[in-house]
Amino acid sequence: MPRINLLPWREDRRKERQRRFNFHLILAVAAGVVMLLGIWGLISDAISNQQARNDFLKGQITLMNKQIAEIKDLQQTKQRLIARMQIIEQLQQSRPTEVHVFDQLVKTLPPGVYLTQVTQKIDQLTIQGVAESSARVSTYMRNIDSSPWLGDPNLQVVQKDNAVNFGIRAQQFTITAKVVDKSDANAQSTNAAPQGGTRP
Repeated sequence: MPRINLLPWREDRRKERQRRFNFHLILAVAAGVVMLLGIWGLISDAISNQQARNDFLKGQITLMNKQIAEIKDLQQTKQRLIARMQIIEQLQQSRPTEVHVFDQLVKTLPPGVYLTQVTQKIDQLTIQGVAESSARVSTYMRNIDSSPWLGDPNLQVVQKDNAVNFGIRAQQFTITAKVVDKSDANAQSTNAAPQGGTRP
């Protein structure tokens, strides 16, 4: 019976399988590299797009911050203008009152009384002066109380002045008073009072 040697055939078959395996391995590696490159490209594009969005948002935030700062400046300017307008309105409203106050300071001053300083804070007057006697100070306070634009006189300080002022030995005094419009108060009280009575 003849013998057949199968070794060369088996060796050729093994080499063929090895070649196919190497070929498929190279294809798989190439496909993997291509996939990795594609994924890397997609990730790079996504990162670039997100970076562009971030830059755009940063620019918009910077612009908004500038606009907010401008709005705050405008609000501060508005508040300053409103404050100035209120001061101007108060000055315009108080201008007639100041004229009356100065007029009453002159009219209520009795003989023998001299003023050295008058200061006003809102509706509070502080009057400093010298008088020939305490009676003159009392007369001055009564005149203030009866004035249509001054009221509530209050004697703070009265003391003898050993120095000679205005040719006399005087009494130094400090009086506080309020600026009031008694004509308005009288008008309001008159309007509030009942108008006549009913007959039985």
